[in-house]
Amino acid sequence: MTNQAASKVFLEDLTSAELRAAMTRHPLVLLPLGSQEDQGAHAPMGDFRLAGAIAGRIAEAARTLGSAVLVAPTLPFGTADHFGMVPGGLALSPASFRAVLHDLIGDLRRNGLERIVLLNGHGGNVPIIHEVTLAIRRAGGPVIPSVYLWKIARELMVRRLGTGDARFGHGGEPLASIGLALRGDAMRPDFAVAPARAGVVAGYRVAGFGAIRFEGIEIDAPVEYHEVAPNSAVGDATKADAALGAAVVDDLVALIARFCVNEAGRS
Repeated sequence: MTNQAASKVFLEDLTSAELRAAMTRHPLVLLPLGSQEDQGAHAPMGDFRLAGAIAGRIAEAARTLGSAVLVAPTLPFGTADHFGMVPGGLALSPASFRAVLHDLIGDLRRNGLERIVLLNGHGGNVPIIHEVTLAIRRAGGPVIPSVYLWKIARELMVRRLGTGDARFGHGGEPLASIGLALRGDAMRPDFAVAPARAGVVAGYRVAGFGAIRFEGIEIDAPVEYHEVAPNSAVGDATKADAALGAAVVDDLVALIARFCVNEAGRS
């Protein structure tokens, strides 16, 4: 493989001949998953772009540690959950997402790419990912880990801040600062807002995603995002900081790169 080909990490940048040569090293493949949905009034809706950018950085960091890692094209559509009423959102039904994920993993494995790590950037995907990967394992296939990027990023940001305050939540941190760090040209921090009080559904105060409150307890109920966040935010994005976002991305990339190296070395 030429030096030019060896520097490529994204499958879409490789020629078929370059990929065949790369496969002699039995590379691990990252499959980023994201969403196209409301991320707060200040942020572009496509957080799949963040997942894809972070995947590229993880692959490059893993390579510096001696492991062959490639990145598959990012799936930009996540499982439909609470965002159906928000204009501009594009999502797949759970059945469609399950089928798409099953097929994508199947094609990678059919072509000899058995070492796979999912980089998930959408909370609604979590239960379907578990169903698909569990079925693969029970059928005698490999254990395919799924890294929920924003859940880990939140923990890493809390470690840096020393607190998990009101800035955290959908439409706020950790994506608010990560977005400024990675997509600052598309962000609109002047539109950032503090969260407003949740709405009312069937006479009950909304408690959060998929829940209403009754006598101090939460009860599951079909709730839409505009009822959870009337002003497009659950977390407070007004304190977002690009330097903080960049530091958390560095922490996240280093951590998951080490995990990928561990996975690449696992028989």
